[in-house]
Amino acid sequence: MFSGQEKIDMGKNIMRLLCTSVSLTVICWLAEGTLSKTDAKKGATKKMEEKTLHSDKNVQDRGLVVVDLKAKDIILEHRSYCSKKMRERHFSGDVLGYITPWNSHGYDIAKIFGNKFTLISPVWLQVKRRGKERFQFTGLHDADKGWMKVVRKNSKNIKIVPRILFDGWTYQDFESVFGSEDEIEELSESMVLLAKNENFDGFVVEVWSQLGNQKQRELVHLLLHLSEALHEAHLKLILVIPPAVAAGTNQPGMFTKKEFDQLASAIDSFSLMTYDYSTPQRPGPNSPLPWVRACVQVLDPDSKWRNKILLGLNFYGMDYSALGATGEPILGSRYIETLKEHKPKIVWDEQIAEHYFEYKKNKGGKHAVFYPTLKSIQLRLELAKELGTGISIWELGQGLDYFYDLL
Repeated sequence: MFSGQEKIDMGKNIMRLLCTSVSLTVICWLAEGTLSKTDAKKGATKKMEEKTLHSDKNVQDRGLVVVDLKAKDIILEHRSYCSKKMRERHFSGDVLGYITPWNSHGYDIAKIFGNKFTLISPVWLQVKRRGKERFQFTGLHDADKGWMKVVRKNSKNIKIVPRILFDGWTYQDFESVFGSEDEIEELSESMVLLAKNENFDGFVVEVWSQLGNQKQRELVHLLLHLSEALHEAHLKLILVIPPAVAAGTNQPGMFTKKEFDQLASAIDSFSLMTYDYSTPQRPGPNSPLPWVRACVQVLDPDSKWRNKILLGLNFYGMDYSALGATGEPILGSRYIETLKEHKPKIVWDEQIAEHYFEYKKNKGGKHAVFYPTLKSIQLRLELAKELGTGISIWELGQGLDYFYDLL
């Protein structure tokens, strides 16, 4: 067994290797000026087939979880999930799925595959501070009671825990609340009342990154009080946390082992944002596997609270342009359209454990797309099992339907 410090040092060494590997990957695709033969022949082949019927076999039994991936196979199979086993779970830890009002397919996914999730978090709510001990909750117009009823009917053990943002809060708002036990109590009681009135099972709270590295002690105190109030009412509190290792560096992130240790016994789960590793200025993978591992090991080197960490999986990708250092998210529907149009050669990067491909727009220059695949997701699920964590998925409407065979 390794000591806690040895595990942290291992994580740092992994990060140094990772930074080198990712840099080489990015340099290669930016520097190469030629396109693959598949790009040159785009549009010359017949329309690619796309299955619309469900399958009796899951993606593993159909031999689709592979490194050597072909665009035509993704296009053909991506809608075809296993209807016979859509209620069976293959991952034993907690699974949190986020849903957004602007992506309605996620609502359908939660109804179809509800049994594969333990927590569903619709991105509905905001809390605003309107004055001393006065808090207003907005976003309830998005709350869909009929959908909640169907999801709970289909999956008896699932918990619906809407995400709540501290919207429009100034630094002074936070200071005022931190400095007053009455304000903290009023906020906590208001959230409990909201959950009871709306039949929520608790909340996913996203607040940590708003203050950067400031007022951490006070924020911990607020969260401990909020947790106590919610637990007394038999409600859950999940906290969204940024990566423990800042992307592209060996430096600690905004949420470290110190804060984790202070909150671990009180918070039900931590939704760890192990994605968005790269940026348009530093294009590359969404979630390099060694970095994901390091983020968990640095937070909890002794594996004391691993079951409370929900390792973040992205079900979206990024499309980077070599011209002007730009990039934008790419969702499942546009990913399939891009594969159909350009028929690219899909490349596997062993070090980061992600697939990517290149294509060229007529006047838009060269692009590189990093988007999750069955193989990349499977390896992250295996890592979560190895580390003893759960998973959280952002977000359910953005992926391909056959992804859910893996859960």
